[in-house]
Amino acid sequence: VQLQASGGGLVQAGGSLRLSCAASGRTFSNYVMGWFRQAPGKEREFVATISWNGGNTLDADSVKGRFTTSRDSAKNTVYLHGNSLKPEDTAVYYCAAGRRFRTSGAEYDYWGQGTLVTVSS
Repeated sequence: VQLQASGGGLVQAGGSLRLSCAASGRTFSNYVMGWFRQAPGKEREFVATISWNGGNTLDADSVKGRFTTSRDSAKNTVYLHGNSLKPEDTAVYYCAAGRRFRTSGAEYDYWGQGTLVTVSS
C-alpha cells in the first residue's frame, strides 16, 4: 500500500492542525493505521492508532485529550486532528499501515513520506 501524508505546516502554539494520509494500492480497510512523529534529534515516537474499521483508537499520553484520529474508508484516508498544539509537538509526522493494533513502529509494514509540523511559541 502506498501512503501520502499531507497537511503539515507552521502553526502557532494553541492552534490546531489536521493531517491527512491517503492510501492507495491495497484494500485500505484491511489495515490498522498509525501515526508516529519524529522531532529533531529525537527518536520516532508513537502518536495514535486506529483499528481497521475505526472502532478503536489509542493515543499516546503526550497527545491524549488534544489529538484524535479518524478514518474515511470511502476516501481511503486517515486523519490526525490536533488541538492546543505545543512547541513540543513540532516534528515530522508519519502515517503507517499495519496488520495489528499496536503502538510499536515495528508492527507497521508501510510508511508514508512524512509531513513537517512546526509549532511556534
